[in-house]
Amino acid sequence: MTGEIRRVAMVSMHTSPDAAPGSADAGSINVSLLETARELATRGVEVDLVTRATGETGSRAVAPGVTLHAVRAGPIGVVARDDLGVFSDEFGEEFARLAGRDGPRYDVIHAHYWLSGLATLPVAIELGVPFVQTFHSLAALHSASPVPGAAPDSERRLWSERYLAGQADAIVAVSAAEATMLIDRVGAPIAKLWVVPPGVDGDAFRAGRATTSLSVHAFLGIAAERPVIAVIGRLEPAKGQELAIQALATMPEPRPLLAVVGEPGSADYAAGLRTLAADLDVNADVRFLGVLDRAELAGLLAATSVALVPSYSESFGLVALEAAATGVPVVASAAGGLVESVLDGETGLLVASREPEDWARAIATLLGDDALRARMASSARLHAEGLSWGSTATSLLGVYASLNKR
Repeated sequence: MTGEIRRVAMVSMHTSPDAAPGSADAGSINVSLLETARELATRGVEVDLVTRATGETGSRAVAPGVTLHAVRAGPIGVVARDDLGVFSDEFGEEFARLAGRDGPRYDVIHAHYWLSGLATLPVAIELGVPFVQTFHSLAALHSASPVPGAAPDSERRLWSERYLAGQADAIVAVSAAEATMLIDRVGAPIAKLWVVPPGVDGDAFRAGRATTSLSVHAFLGIAAERPVIAVIGRLEPAKGQELAIQALATMPEPRPLLAVVGEPGSADYAAGLRTLAADLDVNADVRFLGVLDRAELAGLLAATSVALVPSYSESFGLVALEAAATGVPVVASAAGGLVESVLDGETGLLVASREPEDWARAIATLLGDDALRARMASSARLHAEGLSWGSTATSLLGVYASLNKR
């Protein structure tokens, strides 16, 4: 075999790469897949993005050199992520038809998330095609940082991740923290591990949009001088948005405006956030904005003074990187890959506790010191400039090429 990579399948069974981040099961994985695929295509690699159809099946171009294939597995429509494992064999059979058409079509099959690996590893073995696994999140990480009230991951997932880590030709971790977890808790062979962090679109996410900032304040119905803080992600217990509301409530008036961005991942949890805001008497200081498209999100961040990432765990923390690219300091949990996406004291502040008072103090520190915030904004942008989607794609090509030299 040669090291030349001409065609790659990137598989995301549980969520479509072109789904809006923050909706349903869509998040950083969707952004990562689509942006990386586009960059690979500019380097002459044809990319097939393969997902389970929740609506119309079939294939369509989503960017030059990038085709999205939605294949049927199980009922048409949204299926809860925890229930999708039942359809992994069916998805694998449909993928096999696609991958084996006119002989093996791909130089590499790259599965994203454990469900995709479970479905497509047998196809890769049957076709003799190198298989790469990226988990994006790990059951082992969740068990190390349990979320109160959240159901534990299934034994099937725990064992599947171990199996995939042992069988994959390469495992791509998105941070050193995830790589360490893979070695220590999942048993991944060190020789198979690569660390390839995600990137950020530095053109889309950037500071200096004064007119956008004014329009955002007008949209939110607040005075132009009032600070905006934002928490972005699916509304679900693991993301910890309740901590942002609790921290806001401990701050003295006049408070900043808290923008909560994302669609309910859990209807009960989302409703509970609204109840919490009412109970803490901060309803007037919180705006629930739902899902924003990429341009809208970039505009909001450009008008934001501080971004919050109160997650219990993150393999990396793409939102923190997008905030950094916009020159927005971040207050984040000192957990998982967030210690790599946020440089404590340089691009933001990491908080080791989940006490609202500690978070309120960190937010107030940044809001109350314009010079500190300006220094962090400059450092954050520089940090983000070193992490582009182009560099992510180039690193992945190195992984793929190493497997095709065997």
